Amino acid sequence: MYEKYESPLSSRYASDYMLHLFSQEKRIQTWRKLWVALARAENELGLPITAEQVAELEAHVDDIDFDCAAQREKEVRHDVMAHVYAYGKAAPSAAGIIHLGATSCYVTDNGDLILYRDGLRYLRGELLGVLKNLAAFADEYKAMPTLGYTHYQPAQLVTVGKRATLWMQDFFFDLEELDFVLDHMKFLGCRGTTGTEASFMDLFDGDTAKIDEMNRQISAEFGFDRCFDVCGQTYPRKVDSRILNCLSSIAQSAYRMANDIRLLQHDCQIEEPFEKNQIGSSAMAYKRNPMRSERLCSLARYLMADAMNAHMTASVQWMERTLDDSANRRISMPEGFLCADAILRLANNVTGGLVVNEKVIDKTVRVYLPFIATENLMMEAVKRGGDRQELHEIIRRCSHAATARMKEGEACDLLHRLAAEPAFGMTEEELSTLLHPEDYIGRCPEQVDAFLAKVRPLLEGASAASGDIEL
Repeated sequence: MYEKYESPLSSRYASDYMLHLFSQEKRIQTWRKLWVALARAENELGLPITAEQVAELEAHVDDIDFDCAAQREKEVRHDVMAHVYAYGKAAPSAAGIIHLGATSCYVTDNGDLILYRDGLRYLRGELLGVLKNLAAFADEYKAMPTLGYTHYQPAQLVTVGKRATLWMQDFFFDLEELDFVLDHMKFLGCRGTTGTEASFMDLFDGDTAKIDEMNRQISAEFGFDRCFDVCGQTYPRKVDSRILNCLSSIAQSAYRMANDIRLLQHDCQIEEPFEKNQIGSSAMAYKRNPMRSERLCSLARYLMADAMNAHMTASVQWMERTLDDSANRRISMPEGFLCADAILRLANNVTGGLVVNEKVIDKTVRVYLPFIATENLMMEAVKRGGDRQELHEIIRRCSHAATARMKEGEACDLLHRLAAEPAFGMTEEELSTLLHPEDYIGRCPEQVDAFLAKVRPLLEGASAASGDIEL
């Protein structure tokens, strides 16, 4: 086990569900179910296939002799035909009719479409879990003032909950895109070597209605309500590009959120979960590194880069079929799903246990609040008879002086400086009475409520579990 390379996506990051979905067992079971569906449809439409043969194929979907298939593949250098052979050994009465009229892409491409569809559905549940976590967080902290940042420089106040809705909105875009991809998925069906269905024209003596019915039955058996209008030997590889684009989009949103959390943890304002016995550093025992958010960003970079494989593959397909897609897709597509799964599991874990250090946040707000409140202070001074332009210049001059003092490690003394200006006509105590953080958060609580009212119906029943391995 330890003598061969093993992908960390398998050994460390992805869920048991996703690992099984893209396992060889699941893949070949899906192939066999496709062969059963083909045989059943051909039997019902009058081809010389018996119900007993279909039943025998059904009875042996799960007992796959991988050693037999592997040995056969060494001889014939063709994985599909090797598994046709192994299936025939398990179901000997049906050996002669397995794969009748089909080409390899009947099982490989339709099988992939089934796995990708199921993988997207699973990721949708994980994505809803992240959104559910963030919705609860945003609601709880919708009115808590916090320092806003533009250019990562102190700006006007926002709230902790409002910032979380920015993360949510990104993930909500991803949900919309994922649903679009799912809603527009189609089946390849059984279309022959170049997509012309010529083999079935021969088998069904030119009865095109039977060919259409065969494809309808097979598609319906696997939960698809339509096939591609036209195709070559394969389904259009633009589908893979569409799928990995969607997964890349999830990675982008997760990276943005995790990066914000890393910055906020640096400032001790918000922290990701930290276990009781967790070690932050091998050398510096006092550290609490944002290792989950860092890992999330690391995986997200990989997934965004992985998406480029589908773009390039889709662009270089020749005519009706070329095989230079195969090796790339065997790696890039499953790993894209495994990586997206790992990212969303981490995102669920992090968003389900965020720690808000309220006193640190309030202290930070208090440090910068005198600057943020200067416009209100100026308006109050004008009400008391001051000249707006003169007051503006005083604020500019005093603000720069107070900032320079803070850069020397001293406390902010802006209110003291303004109180010393006769034009302001207010004492430092009077100025302080105007510094209520909740007066400077605008419509943040209302904006959070309005946003959550829109997304809550989608989150009913969503699971926020963090998965089955330690994160």
